[in-house]
Amino acid sequence: MRRRTGCKRFMGALLCAASVLAAPGLARAQVAAAAPPDARAILLGRAEFRAKTPRMSVTGQAGYDAVQASGHKVEWNEIRAVTLSRPDRLRMESERSDGSRGLVVFDGATISTFDESGRVYAQAPQPGGIDEALVYFVRDLGIRLPLAVLLVSRAPAELERRVKSVRYVEKTGIFGAPSHHIAGWTDTVDFQAWIAAGDQPLPLRIVLTYRDAPGQPQFRAQLSSWNLAAEPLDSFFTFTPPADATRIPFAVAMPRMAPGAKGAAAKKGAK
Repeated sequence: MRRRTGCKRFMGALLCAASVLAAPGLARAQVAAAAPPDARAILLGRAEFRAKTPRMSVTGQAGYDAVQASGHKVEWNEIRAVTLSRPDRLRMESERSDGSRGLVVFDGATISTFDESGRVYAQAPQPGGIDEALVYFVRDLGIRLPLAVLLVSRAPAELERRVKSVRYVEKTGIFGAPSHHIAGWTDTVDFQAWIAAGDQPLPLRIVLTYRDAPGQPQFRAQLSSWNLAAEPLDSFFTFTPPADATRIPFAVAMPRMAPGAKGAAAKKGAK
């Protein structure tokens, strides 16, 4: 009789534990069954919000893959601080994982770049606004700037045109604030973004996968210290070369200062 009673108690405890363990899965299934938020609306709303923001600054801690000749990947890292004042002021400061620092400044008329480790700088005339300066970087110089889409004022139209599909993954607080996790793709890139919920839909993390490139390398960035009330002086966007710096042709300077340049060199020299 005692054995039977003990067995009942054991089975009851087991069933109780099983129900507790199953509850999170059941809750997840119920959440999944509910209609998810509109991922495309979240993506375009974020872009529209930033495009209308006249001034901003943000810090990004990024990692990017360099695929070696062997097929293996090596990750390189950098910290990039970006400050812009629309329509025609932009400053990007970077520090790579080897300690080397770089600077890009656009003052509405001239783009200036400076490589601190090499003590070299370059300048080129560039009329127009921030959008035109970034197009010059990406299209004319072939420099990869994965975060450029965060800065251009026509981002909503570009995303609407390029994004083929986007879906809602989940809402999470893993990055310190409630955010919407969305995932989608363009013709050449798979992307994920974690966008802060609320009245300031700013991206907190971005992952890009270049699926057509050998090895499908990734770019990853954690974005923090967003400041939408920044009031930098015009002098902040003025570049004065150090006395000991040497001026070099602009097209030669850019590969030295581009994100991933060192990784590309490692790939080329890998055995």
